[in-house]
Amino acid sequence: MEATADRRAPLTLVLLCAGGFLVSLQQTLAIPLMADLPDELHTAPGNTTWLIGAGLLSGTVSTPVLTRLGDVYGKRRLILITIGALVVGSLVGGLTHSFAVVIAARAVQGAAIALLPLGLAVMRDELPPARLPLGTAALSSTLAIGAGAGLPLSGALVDGPGWRWIFWIPAIAGTVLLCAVVLALPESPVRGGGGVDPWGALLLSSGLCAVILALSHGSAWGWISMDTVLLGVGGLAVLAFFGVVELRSPAPLVDLRLAARPRLVAAHAVSLLLGFAAYANMMVTPQLLQQPADTGYGLGLDAATAGLWLVPMALSFGIFAPAAPVVVRRWGAETTVGLGAMVMAVSYVGRVYLSDGLAQVVAGSVAVSLGTVLTYAALPIVVMSDVPASQSAAANGLNHLLRTVGSVVSSAATASAISGMVMETAPGVTLPSYDAQVLMFWLAAGASLVSVAVLAWSRRHAPSEPTA
Repeated sequence: MEATADRRAPLTLVLLCAGGFLVSLQQTLAIPLMADLPDELHTAPGNTTWLIGAGLLSGTVSTPVLTRLGDVYGKRRLILITIGALVVGSLVGGLTHSFAVVIAARAVQGAAIALLPLGLAVMRDELPPARLPLGTAALSSTLAIGAGAGLPLSGALVDGPGWRWIFWIPAIAGTVLLCAVVLALPESPVRGGGGVDPWGALLLSSGLCAVILALSHGSAWGWISMDTVLLGVGGLAVLAFFGVVELRSPAPLVDLRLAARPRLVAAHAVSLLLGFAAYANMMVTPQLLQQPADTGYGLGLDAATAGLWLVPMALSFGIFAPAAPVVVRRWGAETTVGLGAMVMAVSYVGRVYLSDGLAQVVAGSVAVSLGTVLTYAALPIVVMSDVPASQSAAANGLNHLLRTVGSVVSSAATASAISGMVMETAPGVTLPSYDAQVLMFWLAAGASLVSVAVLAWSRRHAPSEPTA
């Protein structure tokens, strides 16, 4: 049996990494459509933010439910469902002429985000322990590589065969992957007990939806506007009630007692903080590349050229990924997360003072990526080492959810900074000041350092390195 698992481990890893790449690719492929879709589908420019927001929102609220279903009914089965959602959403988006249907298609595609925590759980079940660090590093790195590849590819598609290929490519690739998973990915025998709490799923989804809408649109609506406050406060109240319901549920969607273990509390808090820090790299670097030169800090590149200079940041994930398992085996997963967080903190402080010229901007983004690779590769191992195998998918789903929330907070903070800290470059012309970019660098460095402190706290409350 062990020999069979060893033989199929490479194919399992390839299939899951292909899925991670495709999911992240389809998320960024749609970004250039925000400029063209108002004319193509006759809608107001302000509505196009939903092209990205619908998928992110759908993925965030569906991930805890889908990962819990994976633990109960089989991870392979749910992976097939997530890939199927990607294919169906892509087909609908490619065929429609309605903007509303395109947004609905993006929401269906968003359910595929759950493939990452499901894939990590499959790796724990199927990969030999010695290969688990490499597997988690490889799967985490494919997300960044896919996201980086999406920007230049999407520009070429929009300018070439047309915007519908933004949907046709995921549909075709997803169909091929779906067939490969059916034929080659085994179903894990590890299952969790009980069922799925429908009331918990409803409460968690609605609470998360409200909070994320408040965070993502607060900058545009106003942080003290009635809509933002009602959604934010109402969402938090629903999430608090969700916690009460889950503590009384015989089959909770999220096992809060398990999640309250010191090492898991630390891992989830670090995921939230590092989600903020890592996303700041994706938000601020394009600003430095694309802002006009007369700001005094911008390089004045067009969108296509800036996209090409973001590729080194994405490729660095693939280049650095093999180093992460070596560090994990040598010093342990928690130490690797702390080391990565320190690299991110030092890199962001360096970027405050070294962001003059193209070489420094690109080098700074790559340096942050090195730290991100180490943290993202090791965090799932910390999580899985402290939960039963029957709850791996749900635990990773919660951790991934908090990372996404951190990214949303980072996006909202960046939007507030660049809209609130401006400079006048010409009479009547205002652009974000360099102080806005510096503020985000300091906030990201601070979040990274707080992560190190949280990890130090957790090490005093639990053994440093249980087996994965």
